[in-house]
Amino acid sequence: MMGEPVLVMLVEDNADHAELVIRTMEDHRIANQIIHFSDGQTALDYLLRRDKYAKPETSPRPHVILLDLRLPRVDGLEVLSIIKQHTEIRSIPVIILTTSEAERDVARAYNNYVNSYLVKPVGFEEFSRMMNDLGFYWLGWNTHPRP
Repeated sequence: MMGEPVLVMLVEDNADHAELVIRTMEDHRIANQIIHFSDGQTALDYLLRRDKYAKPETSPRPHVILLDLRLPRVDGLEVLSIIKQHTEIRSIPVIILTTSEAERDVARAYNNYVNSYLVKPVGFEEFSRMMNDLGFYWLGWNTHPRP
């Protein structure tokens, strides 16, 4: 991303989990901006530039999407499926960040072309380390086309 402002989209309905992700990313200076949505429908409206998000100037594409599975209105797997069906946003890396270790959820996520599937560690130190590594990989080392 070399000097470019980094925009991370976080789609997480649990306020405590969202705060932890945001705080950890800010502490590690992983992103210049984090946009947080607490339900899948609003996240899709933003990504697909619908309704109040229609103007590209006010709804820039994120560099990476952190997506929980269990979301109100539209669940995470459906959000993932819709993202990967739209050519204008499918290249944005989507990382599932969830508490679910269920093999069924992992398989469904990869069948819908998720870029990575991470299970949230219980301990703060482990979580912080995972977020730091995630930031370095997806936003520092990884090269991908601009959405």
